[in-house]
Amino acid sequence: MKSHESETIERAAMEDLHDAADQDDIKEIGLMRLTVNSSLISVARNLPDSAIVVNRVLGLGLSAPASREEIKTIISTYSDNEVAQYFVQVHPDASPTEVSEWMRDEGLKPDRGWQKFSRDPVKVEDRQTNLTVREIGAEHGPAFGEIICSAFDLGDKAIPWLAKLPGRENWHIFMSFDGDNPAGVGALFVKNGFGWTDYGATSPEFRRRGSQGAVMAARLHLAIELGCQKIFCCTGVSVPGDPQHSYNNILKAGFKEDYVRENSVPS
Repeated sequence: MKSHESETIERAAMEDLHDAADQDDIKEIGLMRLTVNSSLISVARNLPDSAIVVNRVLGLGLSAPASREEIKTIISTYSDNEVAQYFVQVHPDASPTEVSEWMRDEGLKPDRGWQKFSRDPVKVEDRQTNLTVREIGAEHGPAFGEIICSAFDLGDKAIPWLAKLPGRENWHIFMSFDGDNPAGVGALFVKNGFGWTDYGATSPEFRRRGSQGAVMAARLHLAIELGCQKIFCCTGVSVPGDPQHSYNNILKAGFKEDYVRENSVPS
């Protein structure tokens, strides 16, 4: 059995991200979520096909056994909303064992998995940078949204939505600055004694200046200060030919590799 706390806190962060949207965001993005059995289906029909950090399914077969009908409902939900690209993410403990076979039968194929990491609340080494790092509030929301939507290929329509996270309860957003210019960002979501780090990104013109390491260290310092029992994060699995800067930064920050979560996509 793998630890499920990582899935629980990530799912809570996704649900709260949906809760942050106002009616204008929901209309502009085509945002909706649906819970089917143990699956959380997150849909943003008006975002680009590259917006898989939003258009994805969490929890299939984890808190309750999956069924073929559940998989068909997932596929039809995205099809009905004209979402061509999405991830169905499956934890190693998902049941029954036939889940992956059923997804293949329904036309889904394996894609690059996501490596899940965890970290104990132990001392954090500060990372060197000539940038200034601090937690931000709503006044820097638009800059946060712009950096994230560019880095994660979410498109401009999602900027006002993501801009609502700085200053929101349970979210702690850190930003690095070159003078007054926003350079990089990273988010920490804290709930029920666990922390989830997400949305780490740096604008291209400020890369190789230590932003991501310093922003991660700041998030970890706060997570420990807030009493988190464990801190989690994830990134794409390491593959040959990919320098995997994010993967290496996560390991440098003291995280350990936990498990790989399978991703399936429409064939």
